[in-house]
Amino acid sequence: MIDRRSFIGAATVGTLALGLSPRMAFARAETDKRFVFIIQRGAADGLGTVAAVGDPAFAGARGMLADDFATATKLDSMFALHPSLNGIGALYGQGQALFAHAIASPYRDRSHFDGQNVLETGGAGAYQVKDGWLNRMLNILPPTQAKAIAISVTVPMAMRGSHEVSSYAPSALPDASEGLMERVAMLYQGDAQLHALWSEAMATRMLTNGMTNDDGKNAAATGALAAKLLAPANGARIAMIETGGWDTHAQQRGRLGAQLRGLDGMVGALQAGLGPLWADTMVLVATEFGRTVAINGTGGTDHGTASAAMLIGGDVKGGRVLADWPGLGQTALFEGRDLKPTMQLDAFIAGAVAEHFGIEPGRAMKALFPDAGMVRPIEGLVRS
Repeated sequence: MIDRRSFIGAATVGTLALGLSPRMAFARAETDKRFVFIIQRGAADGLGTVAAVGDPAFAGARGMLADDFATATKLDSMFALHPSLNGIGALYGQGQALFAHAIASPYRDRSHFDGQNVLETGGAGAYQVKDGWLNRMLNILPPTQAKAIAISVTVPMAMRGSHEVSSYAPSALPDASEGLMERVAMLYQGDAQLHALWSEAMATRMLTNGMTNDDGKNAAATGALAAKLLAPANGARIAMIETGGWDTHAQQRGRLGAQLRGLDGMVGALQAGLGPLWADTMVLVATEFGRTVAINGTGGTDHGTASAAMLIGGDVKGGRVLADWPGLGQTALFEGRDLKPTMQLDAFIAGAVAEHFGIEPGRAMKALFPDAGMVRPIEGLVRS
């Protein structure tokens, strides 16, 4: 099988323009941590994922979308988890998953493209920053940790920048013979750059041997694929997985349930594939913005503002929902229609990364979100 590989070279964005020495910028020590970012493209409905069933306005505002939570597992006195998230719910019960609600990036309009750009670049506005926060994160990790891969046909914006990052996606092309592979390797032998890239591509191909084309389109198999790329001693330590289909303008109830089952299967397969490495793994799940509180005329919801994010993994101090809950009454809504943001996604991400990798929080914030000003990272997200 020929695998499509994409590489982002060293685009010139400057060298650690943070005013930090490399010694002070790096994490405290060499570690064996894994970090996975799952992006929910399309604006996932946070209220449909972690429902505020304890809010007196919830049932009336959500209409039939509230029905899914009639028998759902309650996380605490306010929130209940969508029944499609059985596996993640079990991890919550084991203290390995937490949810952050009423959370948003600095973006306050409702364009998918602009919102995703802000989420991925970590800028204060769309198209103001030219590289991604995940790529900048690689600059403050020890060299052994700074190896990243995207489970995607191309490298997504969050991973673009000065650090070289690869992407992997199973190909729809027919299998290539070993003879052809050997001839291509010989062709690239005399070119130092192409030979290195080809060798890396073949190493990834060996790791993912047995993943069929159909499986690569399946959410659980994508989680298993990510685990295969992250588990080896010489494998990637940072991964990003793209998921789509979260734009639920119509017939949301069934569609969102299917999306969440896929996410649940992906996380479960990732955990199973990593085995004991799961204890040192953190998975971030986030979306560009949320959806309206009220249901629309086609059984869906429209583009909104605040949503919910997740941290999952053996290194997470879970079993909690973090929320400064604004309420769902009409006067409490943002612009009279959306869940009001009361938590900053930038602070949540920076705090998680800093604690997971042992980086000083202020330095992590400045590196990942240089335009965040005096925003302080959220603390207490990991066990140690």
